[in-house]
Amino acid sequence: MTDRFHNPILYADWPDPDVVRRGDDFYLVASSFNRVPGLPLLHSTNLVDWRIIGHALTRLVPEDHYRVPRPGCGVWAPSLRLHDGRFWICYPDPDFGIYVTTAEDPAGEWSPPRLVLPGRGLIDPCPLWDDDGSAYLVHGWAKSRCGFNNRLTAYRMAPDLSRSLGDGVLIVDGDAIPGCRTLEGPKWYRRDGWYWIFAPGGGVANGWQYVMRSRHVFGPYEPRIALSQGDSDVNGPHQGAWVPTPGGEDWFVHFQDRGAYGRITHLQPMTWVDGWPVIGDHGTPVRAHRTPDGLPRVPVAPATSDTFPRGRPGPQWSWSANPSPGWIVDHPGDGLRLACVPGGGDLRTAPNLLGQPLTGPHLRAEATLRLSGTESARGGITVLGRTYAWIGLEKTPGGTRLTCRIADAEGEAEKDAAAPVTVPDKAGVRLSVTVTDGVVTGFAAEYGGERWECGLPFTATPGGWIGATVALFATGPDGHADFTHFHAITSEQK
Repeated sequence: MTDRFHNPILYADWPDPDVVRRGDDFYLVASSFNRVPGLPLLHSTNLVDWRIIGHALTRLVPEDHYRVPRPGCGVWAPSLRLHDGRFWICYPDPDFGIYVTTAEDPAGEWSPPRLVLPGRGLIDPCPLWDDDGSAYLVHGWAKSRCGFNNRLTAYRMAPDLSRSLGDGVLIVDGDAIPGCRTLEGPKWYRRDGWYWIFAPGGGVANGWQYVMRSRHVFGPYEPRIALSQGDSDVNGPHQGAWVPTPGGEDWFVHFQDRGAYGRITHLQPMTWVDGWPVIGDHGTPVRAHRTPDGLPRVPVAPATSDTFPRGRPGPQWSWSANPSPGWIVDHPGDGLRLACVPGGGDLRTAPNLLGQPLTGPHLRAEATLRLSGTESARGGITVLGRTYAWIGLEKTPGGTRLTCRIADAEGEAEKDAAAPVTVPDKAGVRLSVTVTDGVVTGFAAEYGGERWECGLPFTATPGGWIGATVALFATGPDGHADFTHFHAITSEQK
């Protein structure tokens, strides 16, 4: 393995990353919105090569509210910190407020989320423990929920972050910064007698990264832009984490919005010039660099393929809402058996989609499917965002049909993307999905030695603040869908 890397280090939707280090290990958390389980956690030894180690949220709260898909809601940008021997995640739900969960081991069990700052529109929290043990928390505002944004508000908190110790204080007013708009996503640090806030401005797709410093915790803060697109092809480079390494280097992990691919992850070197951080190559993103501290590359990556050992999906999978008992059916051996759940005429409203982020820029995924059940039972693979397409099997009065359908406009009903064909009732069908440049998605199937192509290409679209999802599903009045495996091949990313 080479000791160099190429950006993006993660070409999939790991939105709003935050990273901390414990010893020689790095841990990353990302926002998850309506996906369940939420708050995915990744581990690395070099800041470049990452693997999934679990989730901090097993279910979204309030439980009943998230029994149906709520695109764009749920877990927004979290922060991850190490304090007093524990890991802490502060995360927002823009409709309910700011929650805290903790764990001794990030790959282990996390405490039930505790609502510590209730309120609508509070987003993107980050705690800070000062040298004297005092605790603080800063957050942004969502205009879609409270009517305003571009401001950062801070609270003095109890040391265990269980409650605020006073009213919020406006510590940064983005309207007072020339050219600033949509200031959000603050990350709070302490260094050499200064309080530092790293915060993005300008919006998800076209923004930039501010750094701000003050001698006093509640400001005033002096801002500078430390990273922007410049003459690179990396749009909107911002919102992430400043990470010191064991060797004393500084790095910045951030995202780039790539539409249906989601918010993909980049790593930038960070240096200090005249007391200020400069990110990338003089404030412009780099495409390639040596690894941090010269550490060797490690042949790991977030899992995509799955053989579903003992009938259970791996940590790369998530539901589109809080799952109900019985969605996964116990059966002997490996492979996944999904129960057909009533509803799902429009897969965008189906809570029982089991999906994972679309990996780019090129992807080929396949799974072998068998479907049981009566009329209207169906199962297959979908690529879903604001629009969607799927390929799979459907039970009809005339038998089992191999079908490919598309809903290529928001609110539009499905239509056939190719003429369905009848297959033997108990046939195992190999389904495949191929994604190429521009997230152009093709579907095909093989059965009985025959290959069936779905001739109408589909251009994937993002979902509610997330990229497109590739998902397995089973819907209908009864029956189940058996998936023997899910095998994914992606282009080399690093």
